[in-house]
Amino acid sequence: MLTKIVRTTFQDSRGSFTSISNSSDEIGARVEFVMDNVSTSKRGVLRGLHYQEQYPQGKLITVLQGAIYDVVVDLRKESQYFGKWEATEMSPDRTNQLWVPPGYAHGFLALEEKTIVHYKTTNYYYPDDQRILAWDDTDLSIPWPRLDCDYILSDRDQAGEPFTSTKEKLLSA
Repeated sequence: MLTKIVRTTFQDSRGSFTSISNSSDEIGARVEFVMDNVSTSKRGVLRGLHYQEQYPQGKLITVLQGAIYDVVVDLRKESQYFGKWEATEMSPDRTNQLWVPPGYAHGFLALEEKTIVHYKTTNYYYPDDQRILAWDDTDLSIPWPRLDCDYILSDRDQAGEPFTSTKEKLLSA
């Protein structure tokens, strides 16, 4: 369903070097990125599941430090995977990336202290267009990892919409 990209890291006595984006990426099509974002989260922070309705964003996700449990939900109504989710653990040790095409909801749980996530986007962020799908929706039944601490969510993320409401809106549009 999604494209996971494994990067090669070159190491020597000075440290390491990894190219995290170039025009020949395995994304499947030439993609133009317009924004770079970085978030820093402490262990237990859960961000998402975010998407933009009118101005969807493709995202190239890279974990620079720490580790995350990354989740995407396909909200493309014409897709055979509509309403299906996929999850993967990511960290810099694996030098992996995730390409999230436009039309997906995206979120992650920080598994380590001071987790730093970089994401390149194909569209600008429009605050009035951002929607949030409930991270704990019972219809989706995403098995978020259990940590020995409580999840930390923003007020907006705590108030995410149930998938049934999102599904109705998307299918009627």
